[in-house]
Amino acid sequence: MLVPHGQILASSERWQFLRERAGARSPRSSGSPPCTTVEDTVLDLCAEARPEDVVGWATVAVQRRRTTAARLLRELDGRQRHPRRALLTALLTDVAAGAESPLEVTYLRDVERAHGLPPAVRQRPSRDRRALRDVRYPEYRVVVELDGRLGHTELGRFRDMDRDNVAGLDGLFTMRYGAADLWGRPCAVAAQVAAALRQRGWRGLPTRCRRCSRVPEEDWV
Repeated sequence: MLVPHGQILASSERWQFLRERAGARSPRSSGSPPCTTVEDTVLDLCAEARPEDVVGWATVAVQRRRTTAARLLRELDGRQRHPRRALLTALLTDVAAGAESPLEVTYLRDVERAHGLPPAVRQRPSRDRRALRDVRYPEYRVVVELDGRLGHTELGRFRDMDRDNVAGLDGLFTMRYGAADLWGRPCAVAAQVAAALRQRGWRGLPTRCRRCSRVPEEDWV
């Protein structure tokens, strides 16, 4: 619970009191007793979280339509201090560009932007409108699906196969990567995606980031 900065209350097992000066957060509140807004709650959680958890809190709040990247950035700008300001500013800029999950943010940053791949469109519906494509390069007819562990085992695997088959019927080439790929070998993923794009007409060349020395020379096109 938040209390005025000059008031001292002892916390207990049931209650934890935080003192804060007036104006540090949005004056809007709801409920009885008044509750902090979604934006302030997310920023509060991120202030104490590890960097990887900051990505999760911010992206999940936007993905579930509880808030928007613009509203979070506006509330962040209103705070004089925040220990994760730089990370949140960069992250929410990526979320505003269409990345809706931690995996999508990682792909956008560490694969697409870090290696000079052409900008993709994100979260666009498939032809039958039964699913959203995570990442799509429409000019080159390449789709990249980013799979977390949940929803992609057992029956989820058959849904993925069906989506890939429908994409194939549309003339789309689907590439599928998981968290281990994006966090463990983003440069190798970039090399594969670049090869697929070049096979389908992209005339650019991927650039190398500081970690690309781990990718064998023959894997680059």
